Amino acid sequence: MGFWARLFGKSQQREAEEMTNVKLAVIFYSMGGTNFQLSKWAEEGAKEAGAEVRVLKVEELAPQSVVEGNEVWKRTTEATKDVPVATSEDLEWADAIIFSVPTRFGNMPSQMKQFLDMQGGLWATGKTVNKVVSAMTSAQNPHGGQEATILSLYTSMMHWGAIIVPPGYTDPVLFGAGGNPYGTSVTVGEDGKMIDDVEAAVKHQAKRTVTVAEWVKKANQ
Repeated sequence: MGFWARLFGKSQQREAEEMTNVKLAVIFYSMGGTNFQLSKWAEEGAKEAGAEVRVLKVEELAPQSVVEGNEVWKRTTEATKDVPVATSEDLEWADAIIFSVPTRFGNMPSQMKQFLDMQGGLWATGKTVNKVVSAMTSAQNPHGGQEATILSLYTSMMHWGAIIVPPGYTDPVLFGAGGNPYGTSVTVGEDGKMIDDVEAAVKHQAKRTVTVAEWVKKANQ
């Protein structure tokens, strides 16, 4: 093979590799900082898998006076002040989405629910179809509604026509702390710290999400 043929072949290979790079949006809501940390671990895992990642937060709905009156909430707001707010454009851009939210009475927080409810335009034009999605959560009790919260997100994703990618039991790490077949979940103690080390479970879930999204993206090219 001549020089130009080899060069052209490598150029085509690079173009193909670039076309299959997965775009992942990690969208979170965090009052105490836990789900922000989970999202950063997901970002790290996804980047290790070759994905382009946007970490995004949803709009806060609580009055500023309420936020200011809670020191933990206030610190989290300050820590995430430079994180962009998620938009419909981010969803359209993404091949895959990982949601990370605390549980609220066994359901997703109203902040995330409003964000999803505002995506009717994307849904109506078919732009949510075949998005690859996964979810993570936290609570202050090991049976405080984590699985129900993840399932509440997945219910909405079924209506979107999305492809839900739970971690299942696809890696030994999922038999340890934080691993379950629905999505990573973690218990937060009264001191606001995570009781278990779930970093490895989060990163595996992110990599699995990226891998499946890559399969879907390649199949559609």
